[in-house]
Amino acid sequence: MTSDPLLALRPWHAPEVTSWRRLPMNAVDRRAGAVRLDGDWRFQLLPAPDVPLGEVWSSSYVPGVWTLQDTDDLPRYLNVRMPFAEFPPDVPADNPTGVYERDVEVPAAWAGRRIVLQVGAAESVLLVHVDGRPAGISKDSHLAAEFDLTDLVRPGERAVLRLTVVKWSDASHLEDQDQWWHGGITRSVLLYATDPLHLADVTVRARRDGDLRVDCRVRDTGGALPEGWYVSGELEGHLLTQDAEFDRVNAEDERVSAFLGEARLRTAVPDVRTWNAETPELYGLTVRLHRADGTVTDTSRHRVGFRDVEITGRDLLVNGERVFIRGVNRHDFHPLTGRTVSYDDMRADLVLLKRFGFNAIRTAHYPNDPALYDLADELGFYVVDEADIESHDHAHEIADDPRYLGAFVDRVARMVLRDKNHPCVIVWSLGNESDYGAGHDAAAGWVRRHDPTRPVQYEGAARRGWADPDVASDIACPMYAPLEECLAHAMSGTQTKPLIQCEYSHAMGNSNGTLADHWAAIEATPGLQGGFIWEFWDHGILQRVNDGRPAGRAGAGLYDNGVAAPGHRWAYGGDFGEIDHDGAFIADGVVFPDRTPKPVLYEHRELAAPVRIECFRHEGVVLSNHQHFRGLDWLSGTWELSLADGPTLTAPAELPALRPGETAAVPLPFALPEDGGEAWLTLRVTTAGDEPWAPRGTVVCLPQVRLRAAAPVARTPVAGRAVDVDEDGLLVHPLLTAAPTLSLWRAPTDNDELGGMADRWRDWGLDRPTREVVAVRRDPGRVAVVADLRCPGGTVRHEQVFTAVEDGLLVEECAELPETLYDVARVGSVFETAPGLTLWEWFGQGPWESYPDRAAGAPVGHHALPVDELFTPYLRPQESGGRHGVRRFTLSAPDATGLAVALDRPRQVSVTRHRAADLTAVTHHDELVPRAGCVVHIDAAHRGLGTASCGPDTFASYLVPAGVHRWSWTLRVL
Repeated sequence: MTSDPLLALRPWHAPEVTSWRRLPMNAVDRRAGAVRLDGDWRFQLLPAPDVPLGEVWSSSYVPGVWTLQDTDDLPRYLNVRMPFAEFPPDVPADNPTGVYERDVEVPAAWAGRRIVLQVGAAESVLLVHVDGRPAGISKDSHLAAEFDLTDLVRPGERAVLRLTVVKWSDASHLEDQDQWWHGGITRSVLLYATDPLHLADVTVRARRDGDLRVDCRVRDTGGALPEGWYVSGELEGHLLTQDAEFDRVNAEDERVSAFLGEARLRTAVPDVRTWNAETPELYGLTVRLHRADGTVTDTSRHRVGFRDVEITGRDLLVNGERVFIRGVNRHDFHPLTGRTVSYDDMRADLVLLKRFGFNAIRTAHYPNDPALYDLADELGFYVVDEADIESHDHAHEIADDPRYLGAFVDRVARMVLRDKNHPCVIVWSLGNESDYGAGHDAAAGWVRRHDPTRPVQYEGAARRGWADPDVASDIACPMYAPLEECLAHAMSGTQTKPLIQCEYSHAMGNSNGTLADHWAAIEATPGLQGGFIWEFWDHGILQRVNDGRPAGRAGAGLYDNGVAAPGHRWAYGGDFGEIDHDGAFIADGVVFPDRTPKPVLYEHRELAAPVRIECFRHEGVVLSNHQHFRGLDWLSGTWELSLADGPTLTAPAELPALRPGETAAVPLPFALPEDGGEAWLTLRVTTAGDEPWAPRGTVVCLPQVRLRAAAPVARTPVAGRAVDVDEDGLLVHPLLTAAPTLSLWRAPTDNDELGGMADRWRDWGLDRPTREVVAVRRDPGRVAVVADLRCPGGTVRHEQVFTAVEDGLLVEECAELPETLYDVARVGSVFETAPGLTLWEWFGQGPWESYPDRAAGAPVGHHALPVDELFTPYLRPQESGGRHGVRRFTLSAPDATGLAVALDRPRQVSVTRHRAADLTAVTHHDELVPRAGCVVHIDAAHRGLGTASCGPDTFASYLVPAGVHRWSWTLRVL
């Protein structure tokens, strides 16, 4: 039997032990004057919490997770399943326990003051001791815990602070989120002091009409409150007055004791500047607590945003406007430090999201670091604040388990108490994937009582019925609902709540197909209001290849542009020796682990464009303002006219003065040349001045419209020129090392693998067909080849006709797929070039990667990139690097020699250093060996990407069906 009362409680097994001596959560800002205890701490990692300490200490950096700091307890990734077999609330006997210890010098100036320890976050059970004496317990891995140490320390003297973190507990069953399992102290540790008479809480309510109400709670740790105390407030020159009516009510209310004081301050701000995600106006508020003689005993500073959030009918309104929610789900993550993220990194996260058109964040699936909310207030984001509740593996059992009822309410309530003063928070979320039960109803009841100014949402409740009025969700927030179901609901006449999907497009690998289709439907359909992409990050951890261990903090600088340095790689599930894991499902973000944007971000940027070209008519174009609150005066523009057979012309653009929702006709800036072929007009929209999230000149969007279609091109045969085809019917060409053959296969994307398509293609044998020549007909200047591509799924008849023409070689192809091959990856030609071709130039969509169902963000024009930069390094190698809508291209060496290809119409083309078989054979990019030549695919049809790894597949219109496919292209030597 232990003599330590904290260990005796065995809190890792006891759901009812949640907050022994922990202080209540509050929204008072205590950062000013605090002593930061971050840095190296003495450290021991024990196999279980009841194992005695050893004599040898190592060190561990705080904040940080020990799983990334050279211990034997390594990260582990599971999506749904718990990492141990025990049923809640039990945990395994083998339970890594980190003991952190350091000496703390308590300032002598703190004599007579209240002294508080704040631990920003610890995973999962925190036990606090001071000089061996117990100070308290806390659970909830993603919210701060505060402990009153006044009677445990002496100002002017040194104390030994010990923080014991037990990795597994009953609370772990509530933190079964789709992320790495770690252990440690993940946010900063602070020590601060206040006067015994202090502000216990401050609640700010600022409405869009300028009305400001500040409710204050006051306590005195010395006992009863002193006579004559009062509270004052100032808002940038506006003095707040104490609400006498509120004071009178309190004086008559027997529930207000002498040990708890309440006061209300009010003011009305004339001509108030309201807060919204487009114009996030903030005011500085200072609240002071005074004794009767006017002495200030406590101060709290806040940034106030005046805004209203309400639901009217089936619309979520901000300041009376129905706003589109262009959101992303975001974890606290860093590839070197795990869940510990610096202020600068968080700011970089939000700056990047802002630049790519996002206006909303769901804090999946727990309250994020407090600094994130400050930044969201400042930069302008709508936040769905989500409680740290996910019991995915045991969801049904826990939702109604009375042993967990207190934890449900506690976690939701503490989140609300911490974050309630942030204008960015517009919705409270009760958690994620935890079924639906009494725990959710109880938590929702608490929130609605404490904060009636914001709606509550919970996907598990919405699953009971999107229009059900009796569930704890004011918003229908489904997860990966098919678009046709959303449209049917919006048009059914039964919709009663806003429909905003909490997750709707899964960014795993080469993904996010049909994003443009979703947004076209959302913007055109009343009742649909947006959603949140899953998710922001690829959670790859930088790993040393030689020993398989995390690179840790020493890995800074060992990655660039999404690629790990030689000797390193991005690790995902299974890469740390764990047998039970969920592989690359952790790599499902719109950015790589180093925050390099994936191509989908350019797609999203265009779909969220604030200014758009609606159409081309009457020698001009129609522009529109698609913002909710802002004009176009913060933007600048340049016209670009791209001619297929000519240069790109530019001219300055004067954007019209348009209020949100308005349109205006603008004359063409150019006289369209009679020659030049196909013509596209692009409006390059940039920031006109410096924004908090972007310097002047940052591209905001690139709306585009076609002014003239391409004219048919006739190819004149040259009868006397020989066409060289070998005995197998394969083209012989001096710049090709592998002749053009039929391709029906791609290196499966994550969506292909998890959606089941890749297994079907393998069953059909598309990855290993055999080619049999049926006939070769040779005529002067022309050779026709008929071949059968045989595979278990059926035989494909493929015809190629090679004709010498005046500008090279015309290749005309036809492939007939049997009905048994009803959905293949692609139909097209693949060939390989001689080494030395390093530059790809093309006229078509670009410059970034695009695919048939993810091409809205790639404008048509003249583009050029080195071949080695065309490939997209998704964490698990797969099909990538394609460009949609390519009309023609050249591949050249530094001396300008090479080859040129012209296509019969816009096609999907890819140029990389890897065969599909190369990509399929490996699991990480450090295993890939680039080929000296180029692997070129020209596709008559290419299957869309969809999001079937977690969500709907692509639409039928983007499938590659059975039947006849025809395409042609011309090959020319430069």
